[in-house]
Amino acid sequence: MNRIDRLSAILIQLQSKRLVKAQHIADKFSISLRTVYRDMHALQESGVPIIGEAGTGYSLMEGYKLPPVMFTQDETSALLTAAKLMQSKTDKRSAQHYNAALDKIKAVLRFAEKDHIEEIDEHVAVMEHPAFQYERPEELYLQPILKAIASKNVVDITYKALDGDKITCRKIEPVGIYNLGNYWHLIAFCRMRNDYRNFRTDRIEKFVCTDETVLKIHPPLQQFINKMSAQREVIRVIIEVRADIIKYFGEQKYYNGFVKEEDAGNSKRLTFLTGSLTGFARWFMLFGDHAKIIEPFELNDMVAQIAENILKKIEMVNL
Repeated sequence: MNRIDRLSAILIQLQSKRLVKAQHIADKFSISLRTVYRDMHALQESGVPIIGEAGTGYSLMEGYKLPPVMFTQDETSALLTAAKLMQSKTDKRSAQHYNAALDKIKAVLRFAEKDHIEEIDEHVAVMEHPAFQYERPEELYLQPILKAIASKNVVDITYKALDGDKITCRKIEPVGIYNLGNYWHLIAFCRMRNDYRNFRTDRIEKFVCTDETVLKIHPPLQQFINKMSAQREVIRVIIEVRADIIKYFGEQKYYNGFVKEEDAGNSKRLTFLTGSLTGFARWFMLFGDHAKIIEPFELNDMVAQIAENILKKIEMVNL
């Protein structure tokens, strides 16, 4: 990126946040802090009212507005793709808010970019995988949760447990939300349990934001996600499969933790990191007559036991 483009991008970044640290600018554009300081000085000399200095952060003077942002065709394509994902992966309210924001962005686009969005709209789709069919509720409470987090309000929820129909009423202090597979999850401090809990938002039946302010300072969401990843035990599996069979795996190999593929003579050696050895054994049965297990050894015993149980049932039917 040349310096003119970088200065323009820094201006956009300054307008997008109240305060921008020099280190964040350096990381975003892969430049040194010294270069950041020179760029900020150049912008100030050109008349841009930048407040702040090295070591604290930078912001634009209140009321200063940049000219309308011009988008490239690649950027407008990315916006459209994000809109399709919002419609598929969030609730109705969030999708409506995003589409309203997108309409405002479209209003400032040049005719070429507007035409580009119209042309590709019918050529982008997000499909649900047939193996993971899930009927998403109309309300996932994503916007109310984010509002509660921003305003630091305590929330009353009515929640249906995952392991049954037991319904509880709880006061919680929301920390953050994340998407995993087909579900949105809320990490929150639960006052009933006096500990942090993970709630699936589609199991929330009632959500009321109270006037009570959260006083406790909670760790960032990423800390909880890192902890969950560290606690999830994974097992390395290595198998060898006939090269002409791999094409039939499709996306299933990724669902089973595929890591890498290597040549092994007339076969391919595949490495997986799986969280369920039993689940992997059952998937291996689909193509096991064209493959062999390298490690772990106990996976052979699991596959053999499954095959033996199947054989017994077949023999019983034939009697």
